[in-house]
Amino acid sequence: MFTIYKKSFLSLVLLLLFSTACHDLEELNVNPNGVDPINAHPNLLMSTVITTTAQRVVGLGYGDLAGVMQHTQKDGWSSSHNAYDWSDQSWNAYYGILRNDDELRIKAVEMGLPFHEGMALVFKSYVFGLITDLWGDAPYSSALKGEQGGASNIKPSFDAQADIYAGILADLERANELLSQAPDTYKDINPSQDVLYAGDVQKWRKFANSLALRYYMRLSEKEPGIAKAGIEKIAGAPEMYPLITDPADDAAVAYIGNSDVDSWPNNTVFDGTGGSNFRRLKMCATLVDKLQSLGDPRLGIWAEKIDIPLEVDPEMPDGSDEIINGIRKVAPDVAAQYQQTHGFPLDLDTDYVGLPPSWSIVPQAYNLNPNLEQAPNNPHASHLNDRYGNASGPLLKSRLLSASEVHLILAEAALKGWSVGESAAYFYEQGVAASFVTWGVDGQFKSYIAGEGAAFNGTLEQIMEQKWIASWTAAAEAWFDYRRTGFPALQAGTIAKRPVLPVRFYYSLDEIDFNPANAQSAIDRLETTSHTAPDANNSAWSKMWLLQGTGKPW
Repeated sequence: MFTIYKKSFLSLVLLLLFSTACHDLEELNVNPNGVDPINAHPNLLMSTVITTTAQRVVGLGYGDLAGVMQHTQKDGWSSSHNAYDWSDQSWNAYYGILRNDDELRIKAVEMGLPFHEGMALVFKSYVFGLITDLWGDAPYSSALKGEQGGASNIKPSFDAQADIYAGILADLERANELLSQAPDTYKDINPSQDVLYAGDVQKWRKFANSLALRYYMRLSEKEPGIAKAGIEKIAGAPEMYPLITDPADDAAVAYIGNSDVDSWPNNTVFDGTGGSNFRRLKMCATLVDKLQSLGDPRLGIWAEKIDIPLEVDPEMPDGSDEIINGIRKVAPDVAAQYQQTHGFPLDLDTDYVGLPPSWSIVPQAYNLNPNLEQAPNNPHASHLNDRYGNASGPLLKSRLLSASEVHLILAEAALKGWSVGESAAYFYEQGVAASFVTWGVDGQFKSYIAGEGAAFNGTLEQIMEQKWIASWTAAAEAWFDYRRTGFPALQAGTIAKRPVLPVRFYYSLDEIDFNPANAQSAIDRLETTSHTAPDANNSAWSKMWLLQGTGKPW
């Protein structure tokens, strides 16, 4: 569903996507009309693993986690996005990806294909990383063995989160080794089937090491000694551990836009809602206000200006409300009544207006919107830039990991006093510059970085603020950073399910019902907090191992 060079190959990818059957914890179901992954060449499985993972990343970072991290808000069907009204979140799709990836890895080992084995270990690490980051303890060492039978395989134990992170880092070390061999070692690489890096082994190696860097920093509050040693090891040996430092090497997968399956989500071309899914998503005031305060040109790439500015005109008679010369002028009593009713004043900005987070049970009413149907056009609030209504485009990509993130991780490490080769200020500027290149506004970087608010002030808060901004459409990583650091210091809105932001996903009822003993053991290892109730322990406001004892994010 992404950038592929031959239509015939696209057909094959889609065939695999739908015919590669999922096996649940009890049995393997095989589509008799499809290609069984057991009989597929690793190249054919590779594209499926990459594209389905990319789907999940966008689904998180452009979906409800963009609401948590206050990049966007919805003004219709908004409870899970705006208010964190979650209850039952399944990881089945993630384990489905891992089953395909495991077949790829096993076949690569059998066929003596180190490139394919290394690639499979990178995605095994990436997807298991998402699972443990989202839920906490999870099946890992005993996972993906259901077809072997036996109670321990059908109902696998949940590994401790610390052990999953250790396994991820070990696999990424092995991937670096596999991807650092002599060029003549590699065979059967089909560039058109590698929809991420077109068979470029060095770029895959950079991806592996950059992902390891991410996970060492993930451990920095809980296991600072391990994190420091790992990051210094990688940063201190760039020839042994090359990293993604150039945006041209970003792990980003583009959509091709030929059908609903291979198009940007909620586009107005294929999603079948007449554009309502696209219109429902608006910019969040938290991000809009921050970008405006910084004079950040990325705002215009991501958002549309409002159609009709508002003005409170003291010359207007009481109760008056009229559009005059393209401006909607309202009397002071109209503005006062709006604020009394909703608890928010009118936003009179003439360019960009975002919805406050979790501000109302009728979010479509924001800023005196005259169109109160679900998913309305709001002429007084910023819709997403029109490009996000397209099925594809040069900026519509699933962003798995970027040069900007790598530089800002190193900036944080340098700020901690760890030995990473350059100063925190150097890496901070490189990280912001890389994001500007990614979004096509690099010509404005020098003036931006010299401006008030963007010039480096030597604080962790500023580094994390820029990571949060740069994570647009990839907000899951911003959420993981927020949990670890408490930055940016986001506040839950007035109608949010809890007065603070959530920190994990719920284990699903299917998992609890089918594998109750192991699921309950994992739930018992969660740390309840003052915000857990009225949930039981399995709450989005209970803390996984990674956060326990850190005092973060709240």
